[in-house]
Amino acid sequence: MTGVRGNTVDGVLRRSARRVPGRVALRYGERSWTYAELDDAVSRAARVLRDAGLGQGDRVGAYAHNSDAYLIGFLACSRAGLVHVPVNQNLVGDDLAYIVGQSGSSLVLADTDLVPRLPGDVRVIALRDADDSLLARLASAPAYDGDEPGTDDLAQLLYTSGTTALPKGAMMSHRALVHEYVSAITALDLKETDRPVHSLPLYHSAQMHVFLLPYLAVGAENTILDAPEAERIFDLVEAGRADSLFAPPTVWIGLSNHPGFATRDLGALRKAYYGASIMPVPVLERLRERLPSLGFYNCFGQSEIGPLATVLGPDEHEGRMDSCGRPVLFVEARVVDERGQEVPDGTQGEVVYRSPQLCEGYWDKPEETKEAFRDGWFHSGDLAVRDDEGYFTVVDRVKDVINSGGVLVASRQVEDALYTHQRVAETAVIGLPDERWIEAVTAVVVRKGEVTEDELIAHAREKLAHFKAPKRILFVDELPRNASGKILKRELRDRFSDAP
Repeated sequence: MTGVRGNTVDGVLRRSARRVPGRVALRYGERSWTYAELDDAVSRAARVLRDAGLGQGDRVGAYAHNSDAYLIGFLACSRAGLVHVPVNQNLVGDDLAYIVGQSGSSLVLADTDLVPRLPGDVRVIALRDADDSLLARLASAPAYDGDEPGTDDLAQLLYTSGTTALPKGAMMSHRALVHEYVSAITALDLKETDRPVHSLPLYHSAQMHVFLLPYLAVGAENTILDAPEAERIFDLVEAGRADSLFAPPTVWIGLSNHPGFATRDLGALRKAYYGASIMPVPVLERLRERLPSLGFYNCFGQSEIGPLATVLGPDEHEGRMDSCGRPVLFVEARVVDERGQEVPDGTQGEVVYRSPQLCEGYWDKPEETKEAFRDGWFHSGDLAVRDDEGYFTVVDRVKDVINSGGVLVASRQVEDALYTHQRVAETAVIGLPDERWIEAVTAVVVRKGEVTEDELIAHAREKLAHFKAPKRILFVDELPRNASGKILKRELRDRFSDAP
């Protein structure tokens, strides 16, 4: 009866292939796939994986760059009843070995240039660019016709970013992810007539599960890029091949600072999605001024919930540009105090969730699972305020709030103040150990043009109470971030904790 009522990740593609078989589903480089061709490739790839000796529930690592082969590998794991384990392609050494080992991956699907980084005892199948790669084997492999996974079976282990501790593998079921796809389609107004470009890493849950899979569900024409390269994106927009783009704030900042942003014809771009970290309000205002007809959607959440939890739509930005919106279709959220009691609207607290989109817990980490899932809710670690209309505004991560002289300072508020200075390209505000202040509010800044520490501190004091203004400004050439664009504040704290 599983096949009769099953609702699986690969089933999203199968239904679209039956509904619009001849429509182009995917473009990558010189290759393109119709929905029927992509669905057939997934079935053949599933057979290749099962013929490699993998059984139901085995974990399969994915350590590769963006490509059509990456997507086929993921969906093939789903169809074959395997658990896909996406791995950040920038990881090396102990960090890479930790995820491969902790997940118990029986095999890794990898790009050939990355294979030498993998532990020597790991079985590998190349995804592409090799005679025995997964793509190369599709022509001779029969379609998979074995048992389908169950709705409640695991589809993926989504490892958290690990910005504050070792990554944890969020156990995502087929049921959770498919619920999240419906939430994304509804909240983000995803249509089959859209032409989305997917340029962020597919190993990351936002690009894969908020955009690529939901867009495959509605039957849209998708383009995968290797990276969010500004000129390539501008070319696609001008050629009418792209009208929808998701990027974290760091990428939108880079696009807006690119010379072509002011001169290229970007009028065909209709939908702009941002998320993965907080968008500075001054940056959003600059983007909207340049492209006033472009609809902006703020997408907020975390890996454990699939990852979309709340959305602020284009018609909701006015007057609440710092908000992350209201919960999506299948998410219930509230704000609680340290005892888990709901606080009144307008009061700061931790966001907690109940949702069929939530993970089943953390892979082989019972204590961490117990800590996150308590009192009948999932505790997110995000500090936020809810208003009387149900809109949430994220104040900070619990672990990023700065205790300065016994007063708690939200790093986001300080960052927003600094972004109003025309010489600040990027900034991240952290707390550094200080004998007098406990933690000194410290801004790490990437400059665009000449500006001094004193000038930026004075500027911040014009916008903020003096106790919130930075005590120090540290200048760097670039901010450390993971592949999804999230700034790694833990790395900044480690780097500058002993700075004079």
